[in-house]
Amino acid sequence: MLHPVAWWVWGVGLATAAAHTTNPWLLLLVVAVAAWVVLERREVGALDSFRPFLLIGLAAIALRVVLTVILGNGVPGVIVVLDLPQVRLPDWFAGLRLGGPVTLESVVAAGVDGLRLASTLACLGAANALASPRRLLRYAPATLYDIGTAVVVALTFAPALVDLAGRVRAARRLRGHSGRGRELARLAVPVLEGALDRSLDLAASMESRGYGRTPVRGGRDRAIGSLLALTGAAGTVAGLYAVLSSSAGGGLGLPMLAGGLALLVGSLVLGARRDARTAYRRDPWRAPEWATCALGVLPAVVLTVAEAAGTSGVTMTQVPLTWPEVPVVPALAVVAAALTVWVTPVPPRLAHARAAARTPVLEIA
Repeated sequence: MLHPVAWWVWGVGLATAAAHTTNPWLLLLVVAVAAWVVLERREVGALDSFRPFLLIGLAAIALRVVLTVILGNGVPGVIVVLDLPQVRLPDWFAGLRLGGPVTLESVVAAGVDGLRLASTLACLGAANALASPRRLLRYAPATLYDIGTAVVVALTFAPALVDLAGRVRAARRLRGHSGRGRELARLAVPVLEGALDRSLDLAASMESRGYGRTPVRGGRDRAIGSLLALTGAAGTVAGLYAVLSSSAGGGLGLPMLAGGLALLVGSLVLGARRDARTAYRRDPWRAPEWATCALGVLPAVVLTVAEAAGTSGVTMTQVPLTWPEVPVVPALAVVAAALTVWVTPVPPRLAHARAAARTPVLEIA
């Protein structure tokens, strides 16, 4: 199995590339690459975490378009596709309207924004499907173990709930129920009951393993760790604001950001000294992990630089509305992320299933 951190670096890099373009062809290409890698490298029997993220992305696109039709998004346009009755709003509702003419340019802009969010969610869902967050939790700093556990439970709850709903629906269909219409409302009780049972089993297993025990720390260590964490958080926030805003901070932005991150790392190291945790059979980091990280960072760097340089095709022209072109270099960088299929090993159970499918079956007369 590939190291889980490598898969998450690849997924976050692909999501960063999707966040720096409004070209629908590039966004669809990002989703296609993520889906292809999940199809080729997801372990057999693993929880399907990719499909729920796709469904959430489709819902985000639909919601974005519906809100634009009703409230508008401030994008000017000349092609009116729908004229709704308009309600006059107070002047302090700047940029919003209720009803009125709906232009094609505003609808396309809303759809592209929703598609960008859906592409980012698809990349994170791919990383979640390829590397289980539970495996990633093993490499979290000891100080952040509690927060990491909460994040893991949150990431796995929605896919587990969708999987449980599918199994309950299949069971009802085997008993003669249609599974449609009003039958969908009857799935709520067994699904919620199953989710509650799963939560109780998780709590019981964690308690049986001694989870929740806090090491004994002195007052001096707690005070120093808290002071480092608060100062580092303040420095990081101030540094980020100074870096993102050209009117504040000047040349102090990057030093403040670096100093704040250094103080945060110091607080984590200080907390981890008194909260030692061991790991059984840590995953090795070899050439496939480095190649996966590089293939994930490549589209992020190329799209970020292309957007900053104003490369043609990276940003879609919405007013006037034109057919988007496909920029060659960014598209090749996104396609290169699919090379992880050839540089990463096949998961063990998936390799066994493929070998069994290729093995001829001898029929005995």
